[in-house]
Amino acid sequence: MSSNTKEKWTLKHIVKEILSTLVLFFFLSLLINYLRQPNITENIYDYKLQDIKGNSIDFSSYEGKPLVVHFWGTWCPTCRIETSNIEDISENYNLISIVVNSGENKAIKEFMEEHELTFRVVNDQSSNVANKFNIGAYPTTLIYDSKGKLKFTEMGYSTKVGLKARLEFIN
Repeated sequence: MSSNTKEKWTLKHIVKEILSTLVLFFFLSLLINYLRQPNITENIYDYKLQDIKGNSIDFSSYEGKPLVVHFWGTWCPTCRIETSNIEDISENYNLISIVVNSGENKAIKEFMEEHELTFRVVNDQSSNVANKFNIGAYPTTLIYDSKGKLKFTEMGYSTKVGLKARLEFIN
């Protein structure tokens, strides 16, 4: 066969190319996530914070249950796209979201109402909590098992399926 012969693009060949590209993308994203994950030494159960509605959140009350801690910002385009996934997860799992550098509680409440979001939100207006957890990219999602051990760190967009699979894996 000469080098001038073109390969025939069949449906099977196209599907194979698409699947190999998706698998490669998946593994590259896992590698990037691993390399960029924050070094977290904080004990999640040591935290007591207040949500934007003024309710106290004692993280130790989640002992014995998996917990998702989601860092995001209303100013972050990826975070905005991801909010429906976080809303869905919050309906069936323990989730605390920490909104970073996003203004006063009133502005965050308006954002939540406008987008019909009901998950619990802590306002980390000065990035104090994010800094303690070494969070440098948004969104970042931390998934803890029922013993408070950090099992997964996801930086960037997280799908509902991916989050649910990780939560089921640790149960």
